[in-house]
Amino acid sequence: MLKFLDDSQFSVFGLDEIFAALHGEGRKANEETAEEIIRKLEDMNNYIPESDSARREYRYVLLREYKTYLKEQSEK
Repeated sequence: MLKFLDDSQFSVFGLDEIFAALHGEGRKANEETAEEIIRKLEDMNNYIPESDSARREYRYVLLREYKTYLKEQSEK
């Protein structure tokens, strides 16, 4: 579940698997990785709006979530 700045929430399919795969590849949390996450989500038929502002917000939220995921993995 992704939580956005306006408190809206959206469920996306396959996010945990994407994070695990990127972590396994040693990918850092950066803009390039955020774009890759978006591409992979779209490949899994998740709807990501086309507008620049929406994609910018998705990148921000996905980076925040991926950073949290990486932190949790490092604490295991």
